[in-house]
Amino acid sequence: MADPNSNPIGAPTPIDGNVLAAKSLARFGVDRMFGVVGIPVTSLANRALALGVRFVAFHNEQSAGYAASAYGYLTGRPGVLLTVSGPGCVHGLAGLSNAMANTWPMVMISGSCDQKDFGRGDFQELDQIEAVKPFSKFSVKAKDIREIPSCVARVLDQAVLGRPGGCYLDIPSDVLHQTVTESEAESLLDAAEKCGLKEEIPNVLSSQIEEAVALLRGAKRPLIVFGKGAAFARAEDELKKLVEVSGIPFLPTPMGKGLLPDTHELAATAARSLAIGKCDVALVIGARLNWLLHFGEPPKWSPDVKFILADVSKEEVELRKPFLGLVGDAKRVLELINKQIKDDPFCLGRSHPWVEAISKKTKENVSRMEAQLAKEVVPFNFLTPMRIIRDAILGLGSPAPILVSEGANTMDIGRAVLVQTEPRTRLDAGTWGTMGVGLGYCIAAAVASPDRLVVAVEGDSGFGFSAMEVETLVRYQLPVVVIVFNNGGVYGGDRRTPEEIDGPYKHDPAPTSFVPTAGYHTLIEAFGGTGYLVATPEELKHALSESFSARKPAVVNVIIDPYAGSESGRLQHKN
Repeated sequence: MADPNSNPIGAPTPIDGNVLAAKSLARFGVDRMFGVVGIPVTSLANRALALGVRFVAFHNEQSAGYAASAYGYLTGRPGVLLTVSGPGCVHGLAGLSNAMANTWPMVMISGSCDQKDFGRGDFQELDQIEAVKPFSKFSVKAKDIREIPSCVARVLDQAVLGRPGGCYLDIPSDVLHQTVTESEAESLLDAAEKCGLKEEIPNVLSSQIEEAVALLRGAKRPLIVFGKGAAFARAEDELKKLVEVSGIPFLPTPMGKGLLPDTHELAATAARSLAIGKCDVALVIGARLNWLLHFGEPPKWSPDVKFILADVSKEEVELRKPFLGLVGDAKRVLELINKQIKDDPFCLGRSHPWVEAISKKTKENVSRMEAQLAKEVVPFNFLTPMRIIRDAILGLGSPAPILVSEGANTMDIGRAVLVQTEPRTRLDAGTWGTMGVGLGYCIAAAVASPDRLVVAVEGDSGFGFSAMEVETLVRYQLPVVVIVFNNGGVYGGDRRTPEEIDGPYKHDPAPTSFVPTAGYHTLIEAFGGTGYLVATPEELKHALSESFSARKPAVVNVIIDPYAGSESGRLQHKN
């Protein structure tokens, strides 16, 4: 007796929504996907994998979402997150909102309950389109299988058009099980490909470029500030040309570090307070005048500073109300500025009073920092192990590792000590100050740049958010070394005042405390990775040398004095 579900000889081959979604992703350029599988998207992940889309499976949608957001930043193409319905979608919002805050291209795809059962209390039911609205740039639901290719094309396009951001695609369970013929599927894919959105790049007026260059030329104390928007635009060559032709000192935001080497003679990072406090004209490109730059306001900035703000978003320029706004891609704006300077050259020169002042302050501050770093402090403070890590990373040469950094003291001190020499080699808590991004970012970096080692330097609190993903490192054998600064808690140990230690639960651990000297290194050993417990300079140097050479998953558990360090410097007033 024939199987009633079999396909009759000669009949068109049916393709269901899982296959069509996978075909759409592959056709429109997706080569990597991150996520957690389950009802109703397991088949979609398997079908995508079979079509050449590498699927990296996580333990938690939050970490997978962070990975997708960072992958979008590192590659310039949308990172894709796949989640199950309901709570899976909600967990994925962490990554989607992180992409929005950082303006990184990302697409979250979630399965959802059957449309006919919505509103009746179906399994993992949620109005996901409404749930994602505050956290996404664009969202759409495929209500029929025939809408899948166009919906996939639209979210991928919207994620990168204009200011990048997170987009969302909802595919109900019933749509995933609908079918079309193979020929109809190809027609739908062809039609969606032809209707792709085209990016309209704003045209910067030549008069605006002339005004910008005139302001820089006439300034007594000009400064160039750039951020991860310039990194995303691949503007490092144009930045280098502008700095070296004009002789203007520069200041990167944290993830802008490396577009020009931190060791460049015009780098003002070590003289940050002087640079932003005294400059009279600041060209800000690919960076926002938000909390990271003190909103461009006194007392950190001079009340008389004139901002030239270049941003791809017209709304961002209008929000900040700079002296001069340039709406456009960072790379293109810099090309135009360089062309204008070439036609009418100027250069401050090393003997310019402003350049000399920045250089003098930089040398003073670096010298003071190096004197502190030179001390071998045991039990470890933050500086001694950070110096050892810095030297070990610099010893690797090029290609430089991608550095992932999160935590309060660990990230702040690491930003000052660790040296970036190549573009897009620093990932940290970013615009939103997101904790828990570490392991997701590590996995994204290793997948996006397989030729580079990935080194995470993070606090024990930040590590704890996503520590289970060390199993993911081992499963995929990714070249990631995670260095945990273990000081026994958030900011370190029990720091309560006598007045705060009272009440019926006074014998409980402090809200900031973790188990002292926790064995974080043994976590990765449980899955077959390598763990190191270090408490002296010699032990740390050995662990770094061995793990960096092996390029295998490892966790280095660095025991820090629980009373070393302090609250994050820029945020003390908020706590």
